[in-house]
Amino acid sequence: MVKCIFCNIASGEIKSEKIYENLNFFSIKDVNPLVKGHSLVISKRHFETIFDIPNDLGGDLIDCLNKTSLIILKENKCDGLNIIQNNYESAGQIVKHVHFHLIPRKKNDGLKGKMIF
Repeated sequence: MVKCIFCNIASGEIKSEKIYENLNFFSIKDVNPLVKGHSLVISKRHFETIFDIPNDLGGDLIDCLNKTSLIILKENKCDGLNIIQNNYESAGQIVKHVHFHLIPRKKNDGLKGKMIF
């Protein structure tokens, strides 16, 4: 069984403050945020990429993305939000455990047109 930092967070071996969680996914704030409110949605089970997630987990994934996004938008008084997901090292995936970056955005925040990841 593969164990990584996100597996350790999911199992409670590493403590974290969850923003939201359901049966198969949870969200936390990124420890190295690009901007205030930058958060992650992470699978509780170890899947390396989005291609490895079983289709029947899609509802829980969307639920966690939606609920977390709404919390982030409200807390950070944002105009928008990027959801970014990288697969494999060449695409910028650093931790080999599927996760989604939720980046709060505000008009004229200086990130427009820049490659975030």
